[in-house]
Amino acid sequence: MNKKFLTIALLLSFSPAVFAEEPETSNDRKVVYKERTEIDFEGVEVQGQLVKPQGTLILDRRGAHFNPLIKLRTDFDDEIDSSVNEIK
Repeated sequence: MNKKFLTIALLLSFSPAVFAEEPETSNDRKVVYKERTEIDFEGVEVQGQLVKPQGTLILDRRGAHFNPLIKLRTDFDDEIDSSVNEIK
């Protein structure tokens, strides 16, 4: 049993080395691009259809209502009367 286990273990440990490839160096490989690329769309006919949404969604947003922190006065009658008394 130990002999079979040892043989299988040795075979499995060396099997990845068999399939390993040597890494290519960057000097071996050169990428050459064309100086200019032209794409001709003259012979292409594009057909399409305008797709609209099936329904519309309307949101009715109400304006926010805040309690006023400043009370606006419509008249200053009391202050004017009191200022006249201060001048006299």
